[in-house]
Amino acid sequence: MKIRQAEGRWQNWSGSQQARPEIIQVQHLQHLQHIVKSSAQIRAVGAGHSFSALATTDNILVNLDHLRGVVAWDKANTRATVQAGTRLYELGKDLTPFNQALINQGDIDQQSLAGAISTATHGTGVDLPCLAAFVQGFELLTADGELLQCNQQQNSDIFQAGRVALGSLGVLTKITLQNRPCYKLKEQIRLCRLKEVFTQLEHWKNQHRHIEFWAFIHSDVVVLKTLDETDDAIQPREDGWPSEDNLLTVCSELTRIIPASNSYLQKLLGVFVKPSCYVDWSSRIFPTARNTKFNEMEYQLPADLGLQCLEEVLQTLKQQRAPIFFPIEFRYVKGDDIWLSPFYQRDSVSISIHQFYKQDYQAVFALVEPILQKYQGRPHWGKLHSMTATGLRELYPKWDEFMTLRQQLDPQQKWLNPYLKQLFLTE
Repeated sequence: MKIRQAEGRWQNWSGSQQARPEIIQVQHLQHLQHIVKSSAQIRAVGAGHSFSALATTDNILVNLDHLRGVVAWDKANTRATVQAGTRLYELGKDLTPFNQALINQGDIDQQSLAGAISTATHGTGVDLPCLAAFVQGFELLTADGELLQCNQQQNSDIFQAGRVALGSLGVLTKITLQNRPCYKLKEQIRLCRLKEVFTQLEHWKNQHRHIEFWAFIHSDVVVLKTLDETDDAIQPREDGWPSEDNLLTVCSELTRIIPASNSYLQKLLGVFVKPSCYVDWSSRIFPTARNTKFNEMEYQLPADLGLQCLEEVLQTLKQQRAPIFFPIEFRYVKGDDIWLSPFYQRDSVSISIHQFYKQDYQAVFALVEPILQKYQGRPHWGKLHSMTATGLRELYPKWDEFMTLRQQLDPQQKWLNPYLKQLFLTE
């Protein structure tokens, strides 16, 4: 039975991507197999939290929301097998009964597990890779409806390629994750001078399990956040009003309506942001409220070039009087061995540019993207960028091997929507 969303209209979280596909709510694995076998063109969607057009199609769009939950666990090795449609925010409570927790995650937890893995979604930490690097195996539904078990021993090439494949090899149905026993984190947030970041960050990054900061183009102060393991008593976040997210919405609206207020509001960070310290279980500390909608561009750069690139980005946006209130986000990510991971064989710095969803992002991103590319940046697959196959091939040593494998698994291009054809095939 096909269950369709009203009028077949679909859009992503920010509203920047829209389509009118035939949306099918998958009921179980056999239902999904039947759909795949009987469809010529198909895409799968999770939470729709990607900013790029990965899920956009006017053909079949399958929703995996019913494929959720832990289906198996390995106590001895601290691993769990999870259905692909499970949302990241569910994993904390789903894994706790088995004394397991994710080793790392980002500060947004709305994504589906398969979507987050397929796009190399990540958190921060010099010794911590993206979420896909913790995958020990997965089940892949191929274009002909066959189920493949993929890990280091079985279908190892597909395993190496398929952990970050943008849904272009098939549909991930089950994923086995390497986890760890439950643990608590202490979150500390404070303001510091940008100059201090430039002189001390190399030292600080090795003192903390996680470190990241947000820099504003009209302020010499940044918001610095660190997370560290602790055995301290739980001290949960307080629900204050107005929250930082509420303030971000208000300031974004004000600077959109009154652009001249941008510089003034950014210089009031000391009023808006107060030092804080919280302790809680990792699944409650990692995520933070992100209700203010935005569009985002993000590139991953060689770690030793990150601060130099950031300095040029901030100078350019300030000189051009870019209409952007959102801060620039700076994080560290450890390299991995996944063929199309932006972190392939490279410890990286992640630089993210956000624009309020009611404002034009294209002009701002057009200023920043050439700078990010100049510093050997690789784009985040789930976020906005303008690169095509020609430039991407030069950034990924395993690009041609991935494309050969992809062609073998999907000779009829069942999984390629127009956006993926642009990424993979446009020279």
